[in-house]
Amino acid sequence: MIRSVTIIGMGALGILYGDAFSKALGPDKVRFLASGERLARCRQADVTYNGEPCHFHISDGSDGPAELLLFAVKAPDLEDAIALAQPVVDEDTIILSLLNGVTSEETLSAAFGSAKVLYTVVQGMDAVRTGTALTCHSQGSAYIGRPQEDYFDREEKVQQAVDLFRRAGLTVYQEEDVEHRMWCKFMLNVGINQVCMAYQCSYGPAQVPGEIRDTMIAAMQEARKVGACQGILVTQRDLEEYLAVLDALDPEGMPSMRQDALAGRPSEVESFAGTVLALARRFGMRAPVNQKLYDIIKEMETKC
Repeated sequence: MIRSVTIIGMGALGILYGDAFSKALGPDKVRFLASGERLARCRQADVTYNGEPCHFHISDGSDGPAELLLFAVKAPDLEDAIALAQPVVDEDTIILSLLNGVTSEETLSAAFGSAKVLYTVVQGMDAVRTGTALTCHSQGSAYIGRPQEDYFDREEKVQQAVDLFRRAGLTVYQEEDVEHRMWCKFMLNVGINQVCMAYQCSYGPAQVPGEIRDTMIAAMQEARKVGACQGILVTQRDLEEYLAVLDALDPEGMPSMRQDALAGRPSEVESFAGTVLALARRFGMRAPVNQKLYDIIKEMETKC
């Protein structure tokens, strides 16, 4: 049974899960890891969740190894987060990545060993973070699993993580084909996150017929194709089901990438279009829509 949680990253997901686990385990059993100036800044921050104060424990890691370690940073910050986590990871640490994209588990496995890393997908939350204030009305769902070809006997660790999420009152599923689930979400993110940033819009314009929706779907189709080359078959039916999920969202809401752009934070374009383009090159394919979105977003970032 998991009795304590360590989180790296105090963004929307970090606050959401930090609050849930603090209430389930007690605030002394949940810590956020930080160092240097960020450590002092986090300790002074007034963090709120739906207007209620969060009294999080901020640690430099000197108080012992991590039992369950959640990476809740954005992709551009992952390497720094790995360096920060190194001293608190021991042989028994279980690691979950809450990052978007389909590459963070591989990166974490290379850093800490595959046996420690579970595959995780989180989706469906409507979290909006402004500074250290989080507003969230739907916590969404988490899907936790291991590769179907698992050489590291991670089933018990998956069960422990799922049990913890349930104890915290979170919606969680033990996912049999978690890699398929990851690629379905990746496909959606490649579409909606990037068009909302490139066209500087909320969900609304992507939910109705027109250029923005057409561009989104075309980018998603390119993600499907490179996924198939990787052996992950995301079907047309999967695409339509994820479009239905998107179309049910608040038209005035916006994905994390658009929120990052408005806040002047680095985007996840390398995790989305960057990954599609890299795989397309590997397999001798073209991905013109993702290339267009990549170029637009990189140009936007140079002006921030």
